[in-house]
Amino acid sequence: MAKLKTICTYLEKHLKLNEVPDYPNALNGLQLENAGQVKKIVAAVDACLPVVREAVEQKADLLLVHHGMFWQGAQKIEGSQYEKLKLAMDNGLAIYSAHIPLDVHPVSGNNVLLAKAIGLKNLKPFFEWKGIQLGLRSGAQIKREVLLERVKKAVGGEARLCPGGPQQTRQIGVITGGAGSEVYAAAASGIDTFITGEGPHWSYTSAEELGINVIYGGHYATETFGVKALAKHLAAKYRISWSFVDHPTGL
Repeated sequence: MAKLKTICTYLEKHLKLNEVPDYPNALNGLQLENAGQVKKIVAAVDACLPVVREAVEQKADLLLVHHGMFWQGAQKIEGSQYEKLKLAMDNGLAIYSAHIPLDVHPVSGNNVLLAKAIGLKNLKPFFEWKGIQLGLRSGAQIKREVLLERVKKAVGGEARLCPGGPQQTRQIGVITGGAGSEVYAAAASGIDTFITGEGPHWSYTSAEELGINVIYGGHYATETFGVKALAKHLAAKYRISWSFVDHPTGL
């Protein structure tokens, strides 16, 4: 058993929550507390009602997620929002969220773990955003069809290729999640192949015109890495159990 306060204090420093910028509604950190004790952690990508139900079913004390409860901003506590909060509070389930700080973490981050899973080496910071480097890049000569298969294997499912660039890559950039809308800035950075989760419809045609490849591995699928790694790390550090709730969106 570990104290919730102890875990939160550690995570604030470990993830550098006060140093890494994010979107306002991310509200990184502890979003819902419990009575103060943690015996089991459940990791998940989203703090949605089905995930909360499963975490309660597994008798978890802490739900660790990438996307927290407040992405829609201020809202009435009614319907599913009420049910979710009541279910968590009635069952002593604390909820902790880490968004960009978990994407960019050098050890437990979504970017670094996806990049390593597809065999990229000599990783360097890439893509300036709000004063930080949001992604990673690697100089690697890989046939784009081979790279596509590696991404599929890493995410455990489908991935889509926009073959707008060279058949053999030279510079690959990785930003997990929904970074496809940044295709213009990604191309301007000098990469010829961009790996992300998802993007708007126009990102595909824009990539063709810009002359770069884009591999869309799925927003959800590319962001399962971080919460799993972080939960595993915390479980080992505090000698508690953990599990992962898989609730894919298909996006």
